[in-house]
Amino acid sequence: MSEQGSYRRESARVLLIDELDRLLLLKFHIDPDAPGSGHGWCTPGGGVEAGESLAEAAARELREETGLSVAPEALGAAVAETSGHADLGWAEGVFRDVFFHCRVTGHQVDVTGQAANERKYHAGYRWWPVAELAATDETVHPFGLAELTARLVAGHAPAEPVHLPWHH
Repeated sequence: MSEQGSYRRESARVLLIDELDRLLLLKFHIDPDAPGSGHGWCTPGGGVEAGESLAEAAARELREETGLSVAPEALGAAVAETSGHADLGWAEGVFRDVFFHCRVTGHQVDVTGQAANERKYHAGYRWWPVAELAATDETVHPFGLAELTARLVAGHAPAEPVHLPWHH
């Protein structure tokens, strides 16, 4: 993986899997100011702040977006990454997302810690069984998430982060 800081924006994200082998995804509005613009699904996570490690950012974002507090070291090594160019309106350039993995038992999602901008885009959440994730025609970021989740559920964490296709 590249040195932190060489991207327009780096994000740290978490593949949160529950005791029923379901992956938590957050639903977001494509454009909250344009009703009918559609929605997508993504893992909890967000931008790395100055001075944070990727794992620290992932743990902070997980707490803010789902109410789950975990120590950064509990996330272990990154399991995947993706990068590419995007123009999101609020930022344009090369983005990079790094994914960690966390198993949880009986977590009740609490989105009240989201920042105002996150709340504007937030449209719900869902725990996805792997089979439904693999079969959906919904827009799910990143591409290749169902296959990676299936590997993690089976107990096969990659030795090196898997490169997932960029989604923009």
